[in-house]
Parts: sequence; C-alpha cells; structure tokens
Amino acid sequence: MNQSELKRVAYLGILLFGLVSLSGDLIYEGARSILPNYLYALGASASIVGFASGLGEFFGYALRLVSGYLADTTRAYWFFTLAGYLLLISVPLQAFAGLWQVAIILLLVERIAKAMRSPSRDVLLSHISGSVGAGKAFGLHELMDQIGAIGGPFIVAATLYMTGNSYFYSFLALFGPYILLALSVLYAYYRLKPYTETIVKIKGSTYSSQLSFLTSKFAFYTIAVALNTAGLIHVSLILYRASSLTIVWILPVLYLAAQATDAVAAPTAGYLYDKYGRKILLIAFLLSTVPSILTFTGGFESIVTAILIFGIVYGMQESIYRAAVSDIAPKEARGLAYGLFYTAYGVGFLVSGSIFGQLLDLHLTYLAIVYSVCLQIVASILLKKSIS
Repeated sequence: MNQSELKRVAYLGILLFGLVSLSGDLIYEGARSILPNYLYALGASASIVGFASGLGEFFGYALRLVSGYLADTTRAYWFFTLAGYLLLISVPLQAFAGLWQVAIILLLVERIAKAMRSPSRDVLLSHISGSVGAGKAFGLHELMDQIGAIGGPFIVAATLYMTGNSYFYSFLALFGPYILLALSVLYAYYRLKPYTETIVKIKGSTYSSQLSFLTSKFAFYTIAVALNTAGLIHVSLILYRASSLTIVWILPVLYLAAQATDAVAAPTAGYLYDKYGRKILLIAFLLSTVPSILTFTGGFESIVTAILIFGIVYGMQESIYRAAVSDIAPKEARGLAYGLFYTAYGVGFLVSGSIFGQLLDLHLTYLAIVYSVCLQIVASILLKKSIS
C-alpha cells in the first residue's frame, strides 16, 4: 500500500477502535456508577462492596500481565480483543442478578474481560496506526473512550430519573450500547483483520533476563504506587457512603463528575510532568489523603468534593504514573515493568477496598484517617527515593 492508503487504514482503525471503546465505556462505566448502591440495595455491606471492588481492580490490572503474555505467545490478539469486549454482556445481565453474590460474580467477569482485551487491543491499534503516530492514535482513542465514560453514567442517571430509581431498567438500558459494541467490534474485525496479519512473534529476552535491567529505583517506585493506591479510598466506597445521603439517580451524576474531572486532570498532569518531571507525582500522593478524610468525616458536600478530588488523582494515575514507568524502566524490560506496575496497582486497590470497607462498617473514622495519612507519607518517602 502507498502512504495515503496506509493513513486511510490507520484513521479507519482509530475510528473503529475508538467506537468500540466508546461503546464499552458506555456499558461498564454506566454500571460502575450505580453498582455500589445496587449492591447495598441487595444487602451487601461496605466491607463486601470494598473487597469486591478491590478484587475487581486487582483482576483488571494484574491479569494484564498474563493476558498480554498469552497474546504475544499465541499471537491471538483478535481472540483476546473480541472475547474481552463480548464478555461485557455480563454488565446488562446485572438487571437479572437478584442476589449480591451473583452481582459480584458479574462484576468480576467484567473486570477480567477488561484485563483480557486491553493489551491485545493496544497491540492491534499500535500496529494499524503506525503511519500516523502512536501519540495521535492513542490520544484520539482516549478522547472517544472518555466520551463513553461520561455518557454511560448519564444514560444510567437519566434512566433512574425517568423510571423512579429502577435498577432493573437502568441495567436493561445498557443492552442498547452492548448491541452497538458487538456490531462495532465485529465490523472492526471484518475490516481490519487483513491489515494485522503481518504482526509477527518477535523473539525477545526472557523475563529473568528482563528483571536484571530493573533497578532499585523501579522497585521503590512500584512499592510507592502500591502503598499510595492502598491508602486511597476507592470511588465505589465513596458512592456507597453517598447512598445514605442522597437520592439514587444523583449517584451516577457524581460518578460522571469524577470522569469529567479525570478527563481534564490527565492531560493537565501530563503537561506538568513533561515540564517538571516525576516530582509532580508528589502532588497526587498528597491529594490521595483528601478523599478518605472527606468520605469518613463529612456530609453530602464533602462527598462531592471527595469525588472530584478522586477524579483528579485517578486522572494523574492513568497518565503520569504510567509515564514514570517508561522513564524509570529501560526499554529492554519495559513490557515486564508495566506488567509489574499494573500488578502492584491492582494489589493496592485490593488492599484499599478491603480495609476502607471494614473501617466504614465499623465506623472507625479516626483510624481510617491515620491509616490513609501514614501510608501516603511512607509512599511519598519511597517516591522521593525513586526520583533521586
């Protein structure tokens, strides 16, 4: 193909993968905006919600190391991408859950599906979009992704408002985006598969040899991120806390606000990171104490502030936390470094959900504040060691 044909295919691939991600985010971000309250309505405690949310985040991040390795080994990138997206049927099926145990199983299936598809989708997108540049490709893709992340909670909020706070119809409404997702991902496979046939298995270094490239700075940074995340209360528990303070349809609006804040914070943090370097991460670490304090001590206004600050921190985690890995880890071991980073990140959320959930159930406000502050102090000390 000539250059103009390559660019045409590249933009087609970006558009189709963007539409797929937009549809996917409409589904699972819409559901995540009411799942904590849905579980609460089904009889789950804060401890259960926190543990389930943390376990889901752990699966969603840590299993990327496994799925990425399997995809590279088998070259079955399309299989992992298709399966990961089509398994999102688990989300609208929440309408028929009935029991919190079933709802949690469906929640975990959705997170595992995300871990399955993410590495393979990124490989396919990077391969197809090579002629227009990775930065532009992933930037446009992320833009469409965030449109879905904002649109999903809006759909759920509108459905709750119009149906008198019916969870059944709110999850049922997500079958529409799922049909769009299924059609778009299958069409992407049909149109783009011929252009991905040239992806070959490149013989690389083994994991043991890659480990030799990773320095103590990377170890300090990875542990710091794990502790930082473990000391940050998860958004699901903030929404759970808000359940007793407001009407149901407001909850997805709060989640929408967190997503919108995330969308603004991520590029802003990226600009500051390029200008000032890794020390900008200290801002995120220090801000991470605020959502926990406000969730445990304040009323509805404090919950709103906690949600917005969580969105800022999460936006920084999704952008400059990942950027720091590429700065610290050498390119010979960068794939393994990201796998270990995501695993540590997932472990942090698992610990966070479990501990903060228990502390909410037991109403241990001061212990929660001390726990959060102490972890962020230790995490900041380790972060400084990775910077120096």
